[in-house]
Amino acid sequence: MTKARIEARFAALKAENRAAFVAYVMAGDPDAATAARILAGLPAAGADLIELGFPFSDPMAEGPPIQRAAQRALAAGTTLQGVLDLAAEFRKGDAETPLILMGYLNPLVTWGYERFAEAAAKAGIDGLIIVDCPPEEADPLADALDAADVALIRLATPTTDDKRLPTVLKRTSGFVYYVSVTGVTGAKEADADAVRPAVERIRAASGLPVAVGFGIKTPERAGAIAQVADAAVVGSALVDEVAEALAANEDVTVRVLSKVEALAKAVRAAKRSPVTA
Repeated sequence: MTKARIEARFAALKAENRAAFVAYVMAGDPDAATAARILAGLPAAGADLIELGFPFSDPMAEGPPIQRAAQRALAAGTTLQGVLDLAAEFRKGDAETPLILMGYLNPLVTWGYERFAEAAAKAGIDGLIIVDCPPEEADPLADALDAADVALIRLATPTTDDKRLPTVLKRTSGFVYYVSVTGVTGAKEADADAVRPAVERIRAASGLPVAVGFGIKTPERAGAIAQVADAAVVGSALVDEVAEALAANEDVTVRVLSKVEALAKAVRAAKRSPVTA
């Protein structure tokens, strides 16, 4: 099914006139077994789409929470093959929730784009976000993903002007990820009023749903973003729950999924104008 899952999910949510809640978790954090339990529980907790981070030693776009999550996952022995195995296990119990891999280019270069794309599709991955792959250099990766029917999802930012936007959107599919703040993940808070014009501009230029991430930590903030965007993405706040549960010797899975439930409830309750694009 691959990228068709993304299209079907956004079409269904548009018919319901509500935004998606997208949960980001780090594969292998804090260990493989716990990460598998968290991943399996996300749809029932309210995640409409899932972003699954694959750990990398130098995650330049990430703030301290996700950096630490990557370090925990690497210390637990997580590999890219292990991430794909985790996705394949998830797919045994869930054939509908879109699953997006998010990470950095080096591991994919090491694997080879064609080999990676084929393995990702076989594992049930629907889309890929690669933070450090500029569009000018993305054609070989895009070719491999197209052949495997996996969406290449691009990032737009507050500094992406009208001249740059067509380049950013080239060969983008599934949805566009709008980074709502300048800086790294978890460092600032997103403002719905500031985000709205950018979302409308990107949606009109791309014809795709626009997901907003970076800077959404609370149910209130997620609900506000859900009023203006097609999806609200939360990551740092969820990996923070992992760290805090470990520090308090609490059940990591229960704590993360409880946070997801609160965030998803706020997104689903958000009042929004019908989206026509």
